[in-house]
Amino acid sequence: METATPVKRRVPRPRADALRNRERIVAAAREMFVEFGPDVPFDEIARRAGVGNATVYRNFPDRDALAREVVCSVMDRTSEWIESALLEGGDAFQALSDFVHFAADERIGALCPMLSEAFDQHHPDLFAARERTMEMVDALMRRAREAGQLRPDVESGDLMVAVSQLTRPLPGTACQGIDRFVHRHLQLFLDGLRAPARSVLPGVAATVEDLRTA
Repeated sequence: METATPVKRRVPRPRADALRNRERIVAAAREMFVEFGPDVPFDEIARRAGVGNATVYRNFPDRDALAREVVCSVMDRTSEWIESALLEGGDAFQALSDFVHFAADERIGALCPMLSEAFDQHHPDLFAARERTMEMVDALMRRAREAGQLRPDVESGDLMVAVSQLTRPLPGTACQGIDRFVHRHLQLFLDGLRAPARSVLPGVAATVEDLRTA
């Protein structure tokens, strides 16, 4: 008795326009989460993305799904950027500085309100993206520290807290309006990271684990 060979069904790929709409929704949500917080109405996100409400809900059935995609997309791009910078080599502190400014352009400050207690921080997609990002940040800082360019009393937790705070606009302030200040303030912060240290920092260096248990 012969056994019929299972028929492999092709999974249809999303259409190009559907993928573009999804990307526009995520980009619009990232901007609005930064400006107005995680509770911004879906219809406002749809309006900024230039799509209908149904398109938003078709891609993201609830707020958690959209917030998770925003966070993961930012973290994935950040990890890819750092990985590329590490492969290129070059000046270690310049790579760290470039990362900080890249993080600002990615609206990394949106991550703070997204990662509240109400958010599912243990979702496998989020966990994987977060772990990879922090491994890459640690590697970038370790390289600058080993080159003698980064002061020894700071850790990745210090860096990420400062970047998040300095790149988050005040509520109701447009992202575009604060851009002219963000990179200026980040450069002041970066100057303070350079070795040799010009002052003694109060307290102890904050690691990523410290941030998780805070």
